[in-house]
Amino acid sequence: MTFSLGIVGAGQFSGQFAKLFHAHPGVSDVYVTDLLPERAERLVAAEGLAGTFPTYEAMLESRAVDAVAIFTQRWTHGPLVLQGLGAGKHVFSAVPMAISTQEIADIIDAVKSTGLTYMMGETSQYNPATVHARNKIAEGAFGRLFYAEGDYVHDMDLGFYEAYQYSGGERWKETASYPPLLYPTHSVGGVLGAWRTHAISVSAVGVVDRRGDGVFDRSVSQFDNDVSNATALFEVAGGGSFRTNEFRRVGYPAHIRESRFRFFGTEASMEQLATVALWQDKTGVEDISELLEPKPSTSPDDPSLQHVAPELRAAFTSGSAPVHDRARLPRVFDGMRNGHEGSHHFLADDFVVAVNSRTLPPVNAWVAARYTLPGIIAHESSRQGGARLEIPDFGDAPEV
Repeated sequence: MTFSLGIVGAGQFSGQFAKLFHAHPGVSDVYVTDLLPERAERLVAAEGLAGTFPTYEAMLESRAVDAVAIFTQRWTHGPLVLQGLGAGKHVFSAVPMAISTQEIADIIDAVKSTGLTYMMGETSQYNPATVHARNKIAEGAFGRLFYAEGDYVHDMDLGFYEAYQYSGGERWKETASYPPLLYPTHSVGGVLGAWRTHAISVSAVGVVDRRGDGVFDRSVSQFDNDVSNATALFEVAGGGSFRTNEFRRVGYPAHIRESRFRFFGTEASMEQLATVALWQDKTGVEDISELLEPKPSTSPDDPSLQHVAPELRAAFTSGSAPVHDRARLPRVFDGMRNGHEGSHHFLADDFVVAVNSRTLPPVNAWVAARYTLPGIIAHESSRQGGARLEIPDFGDAPEV
């Protein structure tokens, strides 16, 4: 069984997934649309895809397309997802799910009413540290887990200026000020992807930017935002807490590892830094760095990455880590480029399998809400001087 797919947005990130969806035995034709038609045409020509559509609306009207994969600007996802579901298409969406509680509620209602597949492509779901912690939690190795930390630490100087210029055009500074806590899913999802709970309250603090280059300037920002670094402390259901950091001005080598995690239980703990990861219990310390280290799948000098800033290329070249179980993946993926610490292959396969089998993907609408909504409420907390705010919850996904 196969289905046809429309790629929405032909930027740097979407091209990597277009390759995987095109190669997957569960997908037939792959089409592309972009606000800049020449980008869509280049991607179709480079990958031998089925063709282009002039607009997203035209793609949704076509009976040749069964599902869409959205890789557009991060604040546009909510409305585009709702359009796709409303047109009867299954939807894969890049992160974040949406930028408001109402958008999230509307997406969940649309998934309920249509019965269609929705999945958010959160890379931290398959971050090696998250995978290992998830396995250890399932084994009971931590004892009672009571605290965790998730960081997404990526300085603007390390490729983000170039990325925003590529996607934002002449007015790129207006969108480069995107609030850190509205892009929370790499840090939050990496924690909750292992720890089977959800956040119920938060207190957050933001740090006003002082670079003075027009980025994170409220008079310029489309989002009225001047915060470049933010920290949030969450309370979780069942007792315990976790802390996340979203840093865009930080002296840290994000090109080595931009997401990192720590988990603490009554019997054991696990800690990860840029180049080392440790498993610890009451008897000693074990270095698990090698277990969590993805092996490169592509050279960073590959010609296909010439338009990607050198500091961002690791996100497109990392292969799988020893902790990843690749047995479930289509064998055609074995020789293909991976990315974001080995997550791309698993995310593409999750969506294809869910659509073809009519089962819920791991990061379905309800899980995506729990990965995204905490950051939205944390952003509001930081605007209220760190006020502790309750986080709504839409519950567990229904049985299929």
